Amino acid sequence: MMVITDDIGGRIGKYVEAYQNARQNGELVVIDGVCLSACTLVLGIVPSDRICITRRATLGFHAAWLPGPRGRPVHSAAGTQALWEYYPAHVRRWIESRGGLSSKMLYLRGSELASMYPQCRVVSQPR
Repeated sequence: MMVITDDIGGRIGKYVEAYQNARQNGELVVIDGVCLSACTLVLGIVPSDRICITRRATLGFHAAWLPGPRGRPVHSAAGTQALWEYYPAHVRRWIESRGGLSSKMLYLRGSELASMYPQCRVVSQPR
């Protein structure tokens, strides 16, 4: 079981690899807290019947970026397209209905999230 509790994201490749391993191993993924940015790739890589959420789950979506001059974020069209292609259709529709991926974080939580993914029955400690 993989438990996500406080993940602010990072490099896309790291998440793709971790979630592909979880998918191949048949792991259940419990989202029990914040899952932002590249963390949200779980929705498109792990089958939806092996993802559950708790009341604490919050997903955050934004356009991909790379560090630019002096560490300032620079939009990455290729990274954003990669994120977009991973997301399932219902998540893409939700994002589109809120203006699409941009530098602004879009939060999916509460009843909206609960309408898309089932509540978890059991939550264990994160690994």
